[in-house]
Amino acid sequence: MKLNVEFRNIVWKNVKKLRREDKVPAVVYSKHLEKPVSILCDRNEFVKLYRQTGYSTPITLIWEWIDELVLIQDIQLDPVRDQVVHIDFLWIKKWVKVSAEVAIVMTWEDLSPIVKSWDASFEVLKDYLLVNALPKDLVKEITVDVSNVTDLDTVIFVKDLVLPEGIVSEEDWELPVITVVDLKKSAAEEEAKEAAAEAATEATEQVSAEWTEDSPSEEETSSEETSV
Repeated sequence: MKLNVEFRNIVWKNVKKLRREDKVPAVVYSKHLEKPVSILCDRNEFVKLYRQTGYSTPITLIWEWIDELVLIQDIQLDPVRDQVVHIDFLWIKKWVKVSAEVAIVMTWEDLSPIVKSWDASFEVLKDYLLVNALPKDLVKEITVDVSNVTDLDTVIFVKDLVLPEGIVSEEDWELPVITVVDLKKSAAEEEAKEAAAEAATEATEQVSAEWTEDSPSEEETSSEETSV
């Protein structure tokens, strides 16, 4: 995956003009660099590339005779226009392993017998997995096929994930990733909670009514004060 860029000193007062021209300012960081490097790239070209790579697939920055491997570290969006306005890249070396967060994607849940029967659904507890690998082995996502899950008590842990060759998880192996939600049990529990809440409300109202009945009226209170 390649992205054409311009290495240049950016005058920040001109950033708005550059963005209007669909240019996005970016910064390349690395512990191997003396200081961060400012660059520019085309917004549309970057967005198209990002949709293919995500955060965890290396990108090669291309400028004249230079080609450097990077990972996307952060993307800043305009909150109104929802457009990319700034990017942070991490420069990496081809033959040095790197840590990266890879998206976890659940697949074929509609084919699971427990989903087909409307008895249950799946809940993803962890969206990303922190892994360690050579840049060439990194992938955009790790897929989890749940089509054969039939047990309502199923929990898929990190240790159950099938990782591509060359990728090692840096997460706790006993960390849950996907769980099954028993819809009938959840519905029953929700009904029980609602019933308990209604009962508590009724009890509170009953106590309030009894207290009101037992309390002396304003006339009785006034009469007692006058007698005294």
